Amino acid sequence: MSSESTGHGEPDRTLRLLWRHRLGDPVGSRGPKQRTSVDVVVDTAIEIADEEGMEALSMRRIAERLGLKPMSVYTYVPGKAELIDLMVDRAAGEEPLPEPAGSLRERLVQVARLTWNEFLRHPWLLSIDTSRPPLGPNVSDRWEWSLRAIEGLGLSDLDMDQVITLVTGFVAGPARAYVDAERLHRTSTESDEEWWARNAPVLEQIMDPSRYPISGRVGTAAGEEYGAAADPARAFEFGLARVIDGIEAYVALLAERHAPAESVTPPGA
Repeated sequence: MSSESTGHGEPDRTLRLLWRHRLGDPVGSRGPKQRTSVDVVVDTAIEIADEEGMEALSMRRIAERLGLKPMSVYTYVPGKAELIDLMVDRAAGEEPLPEPAGSLRERLVQVARLTWNEFLRHPWLLSIDTSRPPLGPNVSDRWEWSLRAIEGLGLSDLDMDQVITLVTGFVAGPARAYVDAERLHRTSTESDEEWWARNAPVLEQIMDPSRYPISGRVGTAAGEEYGAAADPARAFEFGLARVIDGIEAYVALLAERHAPAESVTPPGA
C-alpha cells in the first residue's frame, strides 16, 4: 500500500494552488501554450488513483493520459507532493454539505457517513497520511461544517476538536475492511462460502471446542449471519452507534456538571 502524505509540498506554491480559484491562476498556468488546466490534471490524477491505486500514479502517467509531454505536467503542478494535497482537497469537496439539522446523533451520523462515502469512492484516501492536512478550501469548509454540527452543546473547543476527530477517525477502520473485502471479491475466483468450505475439514481437527468454546460459538454465529468472516458495513453502523452513545453520555455529563444548583430553602426560614 502507498505511504504518501499530505503537507510535504512547498507551502507557498501549495496554498496558492489550493486556493487558485480565489487567488487567481498561479504564475505559469496561463498563456497560449497551455493545453489543459490544473483542475484537469487533478481530476486525471484522481481517475488513475481510483482505477489503479496511488502506486500507479505518477506525473508521467498523467501526461500520457492527457496526451502531454511528461515535463509539461509540471507547468500546472510543481510536483507530486503538491498534487496529493490538491487531490485530497478535491475529494473533500465532492459532496454538498447540508445544513446541520436534527439530533446530535443524526448530525454526527451525517458527518461520519460523508467520510464513509468519500473513502468508498476513493479508496486511495485510506493510504494517505493526513497528519498535516491540506489547508485547501474544501478541507477547510468540511472542517467548519463538522464543527458546526456540535456547536452550542457546552463542549470546550478542545472537546469539539476531539469529538470530530474521534468520529471521522473511527470511520477509517471499517472503511478499510470494506474496501479490502470488495477488492478480494473482484480479484478472487473463490467465494467466501467456498473458502470456508475448503478450510472446514482442517479447522474441525485443530479448533478444539474445549480450548476455544467462546470463539467457536461466536465465530459460528457470525459466520452464519454474515456468510463471511466479517461484515464491514455492519461493523461501521454498529461501531458508529456505540461511539455516538459515548459522546451523548459525555455531553449529558457536562450538562449535569454545569447545571445551576437548585435553590433550597433552609428549614425554619
